[in-house]
This record gives sequence, structure tokens and C-alpha cells, in this order.
Amino acid sequence: MAAPSEVRTCEDFAEFQLREAHASREKIIKSCIAQTSNVVKTLREEREKAQDDVALLKQLRQEQTKLKLMQSELNVEEVVNDRSWKVFNERCRIYYKPPKSQ
Repeated sequence: MAAPSEVRTCEDFAEFQLREAHASREKIIKSCIAQTSNVVKTLREEREKAQDDVALLKQLRQEQTKLKLMQSELNVEEVVNDRSWKVFNERCRIYYKPPKSQ
């Protein structure tokens, strides 16, 4: 039988460190995506009014690139999340099984 401290350690790690860390990072990335999306939208609207503005086009392309990178970072975060839970389950499966809402 597992020692209570091992069960508690795995439970605390799953609930208060792993789950919260993943949720926090995802929230921050999504916030950055939303902000950058708004900038891209504004720049597109400005671009429609001033199609000859090369500096504006350059800025729009930079923001679009930033947006794509942030969106790919969200995919990376999903992979990190999956791998973290896999390792957690390998190490703590005999001590603690978290609820299915991972």
C-alpha cells in the first residue's frame, strides 16, 4: 500500500502545480493571440485605406508572423501538456489518479 505522503505529493503536484501551470500558460498564450489578432485587424483596416504605405504593409506582415508564431506556440503547449501528463502518470499512477478533466 502507498504511503500517505506519496499519495499527497502526487495529488498536490497534479492539482496545484501541473494543472495550474498548464492552465496559466494557455491563458497567457491565448491572451497574446487575442491582442495580436486585434492589432492585425486594425492594421488590415488601415491598409485598406492606404494601400501605397510600404511601412504599414511591413508592420502588418510582422504582426501576422507574430500571430502565426503564437498560434503555433499554443500547439506546442498542447504537446508539452500531453507529455507532462504522460510522465506524471508513469511516475504517480500507483499513488494517485487525477480526475479525467486534464
